[in-house]
Amino acid sequence: MTSAADETPLHGAPQETAQSSPQPQSPQPAPRAERPGLDRTGPFVLGDKVQLADAKNRLHTITLREGGEFHTHRGVLRHADLIGAEDGVVVEDSQGNPFQALRPLYSDYMLSMPRGAAIIYPKDSAQILMWGDIFPGARVLEAGVGSGGLTTALLRAIGEHGSLRSIERREEFAQVARENVETFFGGAPSTWDLQIGDFQDVAAQMAREGESADRVVLDMLAPWECVDAAAEVLVSGGVYLAYVATVTQLSRTAEALRDHGEFTEPSAWESFVRPWHLEGLAVRPEHRMNAHTGFLLTARRTAHGTQALRRTRRPAPGSQDEAELNHPDNEGFGGSTTEWSGEDLGERGIAPRKIKRALRDIRQGRDR
Repeated sequence: MTSAADETPLHGAPQETAQSSPQPQSPQPAPRAERPGLDRTGPFVLGDKVQLADAKNRLHTITLREGGEFHTHRGVLRHADLIGAEDGVVVEDSQGNPFQALRPLYSDYMLSMPRGAAIIYPKDSAQILMWGDIFPGARVLEAGVGSGGLTTALLRAIGEHGSLRSIERREEFAQVARENVETFFGGAPSTWDLQIGDFQDVAAQMAREGESADRVVLDMLAPWECVDAAAEVLVSGGVYLAYVATVTQLSRTAEALRDHGEFTEPSAWESFVRPWHLEGLAVRPEHRMNAHTGFLLTARRTAHGTQALRRTRRPAPGSQDEAELNHPDNEGFGGSTTEWSGEDLGERGIAPRKIKRALRDIRQGRDR
C-alpha cells in the first residue's frame, strides 16, 4: 500500500503538475454497430448471437436479450450470465448443466441460415475465394445471389476498400439474400450493391460506362451465355469463375470459353470432404461425408484483343468434331445451342411459401 510519505516528492526535486505530465491514453475501442454482426470478436453484448453446446455437443443458437432466458428440459440459462462474458466461456444453467458459449462462425451461419434458394457450401466457398483469387480491394461482379451465403464470403474477402456488385434475376431471392447478409454484418455493407436484372445487361452497361471488374463469379443455370458479357467487363488478366451442378453445364461453359478465344484454357474440378471420428484409439473416417455438390471452373481473361494460346492436345476422335458435339444424342455438351430450363437439371420450383418462411425465420431469429 502506498503511504502519504511515498506520495511526497524528495526535497529539491521538481514537482510536475497534471498539465506538465500528461498521462498516456489507452486506445479507445472501436464503436459497435447498433445491431451487432457476427463478424467480430470481444465480449458478448446485447443483440449478439451465441452458439451454446452441451456436453454431448448438441448446438443451440440464441440471441442475447435483456431479461432473456434459454429453456431446456433440464434447466434455465439466463442471458444475463452471458452478457459481458468472454467468447468461449463455460456457463451453467439453473440445474448446474454446463454449456460452452461461442459466437457462431461464418460456416455455422451459412449452414443454418434460413434460405429460399440452395446455398454454396463452405467447402466450395473456400475454394472460390482461393482459386478465384478474391483479394482485399477487389472489384467483384457476382451473378446468382441465391440466399446470400457466397455473397457474405465475398464481402468479407474484399475488405473495406473493395466492391461487390451482385445481380439476381428473382426479386424474392434477392430479398432473402439481403436480409441474411444484413443479419450477418449487423447492417448493409457499404461495399455491396445488389441489383435485380440479367448479368448480360448489367455487364454490358458497366462496359459502356467505362467500369470494369477484377473477378466475375457466376452461380447460375447457363453461365456459358455470359461469357461474352464477362469478357467485356473483365480487366486483362481477370478471373472468370463459374459454379455449376452438372457435367453438361460444365462442358458447355468450357467450350464457350474456348470458342470466345480470349480466355485461357479452362480448369475444372470438384472437391469432397470426409470428416474423421476422433475418440481415443478409435480414429476412423465418419460414416457420412460431403461428396459432390458442384463443379468449379476458372479461366483467365487475356489482354483485350489478344487471342489465347491454344493448348496442344493429342488427337481424340470425335471430341472436337462439330457434328459429333451437336448430335442429338449428345444434347447439352459442347456447341449445342438449345436453351435450358431448371427442369432440365431436375431442379424443383421454389414455392412462394418457402420464401415467406425463410424471411420469417430470419426476422424472428434476430430477436429470439
